Amino acid sequence: MRPSDATSAQLPADIARPTYDRTAVRRGVVHLGIGAFHRAHQAAIFEAALAAGDLRWGITAVSLRSAGVRDQLAPQDGLYTLLVRDGAGERAQIMGAVGQVLVAPEDPTAVVAALAHPDTHLVTLTITEKGYKLDRAKGTLLAEDADVAHDVAGLAAPRTAPGFLVAGLAARRAAGLPPFTVLSCDNLPHNGALLRAAVLEMARAHDADLAEWIAEQGAFPASMVDRIVPATTPDDIAALATRLGVEDQAMVKTEPFLQWVVEDRFCGPRPDFAALGVQLTADVAPWEDAKLRLLNGAHSSIAYLGGLMGDAFVHQFVAREEGRAFVERLWDQAAATLNPPPGLDIPAYRTALMARFANPALQHRTRQIAMDGSQKLPQRLLAPLAAGGGDALALGVAAWIRWQSGQTDTGETFAVDDPLADRLAVAARSDDPVTATLALLGVEVEPAIRDAIAAHLTNLERSGADGAIRTLLKGT
Repeated sequence: MRPSDATSAQLPADIARPTYDRTAVRRGVVHLGIGAFHRAHQAAIFEAALAAGDLRWGITAVSLRSAGVRDQLAPQDGLYTLLVRDGAGERAQIMGAVGQVLVAPEDPTAVVAALAHPDTHLVTLTITEKGYKLDRAKGTLLAEDADVAHDVAGLAAPRTAPGFLVAGLAARRAAGLPPFTVLSCDNLPHNGALLRAAVLEMARAHDADLAEWIAEQGAFPASMVDRIVPATTPDDIAALATRLGVEDQAMVKTEPFLQWVVEDRFCGPRPDFAALGVQLTADVAPWEDAKLRLLNGAHSSIAYLGGLMGDAFVHQFVAREEGRAFVERLWDQAAATLNPPPGLDIPAYRTALMARFANPALQHRTRQIAMDGSQKLPQRLLAPLAAGGGDALALGVAAWIRWQSGQTDTGETFAVDDPLADRLAVAARSDDPVTATLALLGVEVEPAIRDAIAAHLTNLERSGADGAIRTLLKGT
């Protein structure tokens, strides 16, 4: 038996569940990229809005690729369990904000219709860095990408996020409706500005007047999101089924911490974000930089170094004295490149981050974090390294290059999960792997930085990740 509106009354009394009338909810949010992170983060905020009595903020969720999440949620009437875990235990809540899940490749027309619906006021995205189809070096759409070329040629059946947004906005303009606010929730620096540029470029390819209308009346606020959301495992589903008495195949697990910082720039209705714990600000960039360089930069370094050593989980890496010392050293170097905003206490933030990393209840896998490194490294490690960071950041980059070999220090082989995996593997085997690998990212670094990364890479190949970390720390 699965969770559903019909079975909710049969759940144990200690399980929180929607108390509002789900049939009265209007879907004011369309979300592109219905993965675990959205269900644990933004959906939790919209759930809180519904629970507070503002029934405008139900979600129409869209998968831009596979039908997996739709097939999990549809038999459950869109319900799923949010399981919040820490060392003290866990708390389960049934979430009802998701009213419908669409699969874009199956029915692109339905996605455009949802975007064009009068009830839609806010479009959020968690499509990962690679989903924006952007050439980072040029700040433009990837002209050689087949899906981008398809959408530039015509938007009858879009394939990309910018294509869907433009098609939806065009339909709203034709119907005399105002634009919606588009809110990126991905780990891209200046994500609002990047998404706005991508949408305007796509719009100009079809209608210059439409592009001008979007530019003048639309809104693309920047956003910073933070919550650790490990991948759900079959064991998680089985354990929750024992507790609930129903099998929730769409459950997500997370930590108690949740942060959402949003640029206060909207073009229409929005939830009472401030009352819901969302921080509205005139400038997201300092918050964004701190999160990318401290949390995400450390996470990526842990993923590659820990993964090479055989650590399956983040908490295993920081449980070691050397692992914790390495993270602290990386934070010292990354923090020196920041301009913290008022209200952000960096020492307190670091202390809280270490406690989050050390939470064994999360079971956050290094392999999950290691995915798509080519899309993440520029903002997480290379940017602070170029801004004056030091040897710990360089070792993190070297570990990522070493990761492209597809083999751990113990000889275990694995498939590198990255859109550039084949090209990165060739570059990593070249005579100058650092230069060749960074060239694929469109990144140039100073000779001293390149040499530092190369020296760490040599040490990783000779002594393994554990030896490279110990050598680094001896130089303190």
